[in-house]
Amino acid sequence: MYNRDELPKINPRHLWLEIPVNETTKIWQKSQKFSTSNRCWNAYLNHLSLHVFLSWLESEHNIKTTPFPNLATLPSIWETVNGTSINLGSKKIVLIPTEATELDELRVPQEWIDIPNWVADYYLAVQVNIEENCLRIWGYTTHKQLKEKGNYDTNDRSYSLNAGDLISNLSIIWLASQLGVEEQTRVEISPLPKLAIAQAESLLQRLGNPKVIFIRTKVPFATWGAILEHGGWRQRLYEKRQGQQQEVINQQWNVGEWLQNGVSEVAQKFGWVTIDSQAAFAGAKSADVVSTLPILVRKLMIAGEMYELQIQPKDNNLSDRIWRFELRNATKGQLIPPGFKLRLLTADLQPFDNNEVNAKITVERLYLEVALGDDKEGLVWEVEPKPAEFEREILYV
Repeated sequence: MYNRDELPKINPRHLWLEIPVNETTKIWQKSQKFSTSNRCWNAYLNHLSLHVFLSWLESEHNIKTTPFPNLATLPSIWETVNGTSINLGSKKIVLIPTEATELDELRVPQEWIDIPNWVADYYLAVQVNIEENCLRIWGYTTHKQLKEKGNYDTNDRSYSLNAGDLISNLSIIWLASQLGVEEQTRVEISPLPKLAIAQAESLLQRLGNPKVIFIRTKVPFATWGAILEHGGWRQRLYEKRQGQQQEVINQQWNVGEWLQNGVSEVAQKFGWVTIDSQAAFAGAKSADVVSTLPILVRKLMIAGEMYELQIQPKDNNLSDRIWRFELRNATKGQLIPPGFKLRLLTADLQPFDNNEVNAKITVERLYLEVALGDDKEGLVWEVEPKPAEFEREILYV
């Protein structure tokens, strides 16, 4: 066993970070809502690594950043995959934690390499030493190097790179950034298929069983990757593996239910709230007021400015199932610039008639009204330009 004060002397080029003892219990308590003890521990190691690394970025480099896609989505990732992604300006970093004492290779799950919107620029090898309360970032590599020089293991679906091929000095990343050095860090990845609703629901029913332990290798990677890339499907998978029934899951994401009984706890974590419609439309033209029921609102940061996505029924009769989706600038008096788009898709990301509206000139708002059938249907909303920390959600309306 090493003396913690002596650890940085083992290899001074590595980055050694202390794990605050007063944070470990809090993070452990936040790492309990997973299907097995193994997944809880995986979440714990990832959460510790994320917390310590972000704290170091802020204190040493005055950089405040966020996880990718966003904080609320991390449990759905940690339920299935080791690793945590961070947006760092225009670059993306993935932390790969391990407790292994033999640092002979970096092993990265395939999901971080071959799911197109998960691809990162840099992959950091993180050794977690719980006994000594420290992290050791002992090397990093790029997506390009992992794809071109890494060894792919078909058994556990991972790319590995020998320790000798890693760059041990993390400061090179910051130096290159400060000097404006551009390097090719990624290679192009083929898109994954879009899953039909019936296929996705069948997979979720099968893989959502918490008794199925090694779910990453139960289906072909293209199919598995398509489930994870779609934030809505991945969230459903996570919820099912917590033992929740489909009816309960649908209710948690049902906008009509939110209006009558309040936004569900899980949806609140994703940013959904209700506001009083009368207060929201105070002084507005009568044509603007479509219902006296509350309005569902989600704040969106787009190009450095705050907007609001609002959802409201066409009138007070929810059984009519006519809904209005509206995008507004969150600052009173500010408008939406040309080029913005508001789009609705089916749960399997298919378009339908009149599912998109485009701001061709500066406008006060963009809105879509959709009339739905008798069956509960899932909808996915999208906005262009893409909001910060955007992840797809399936809303039942």
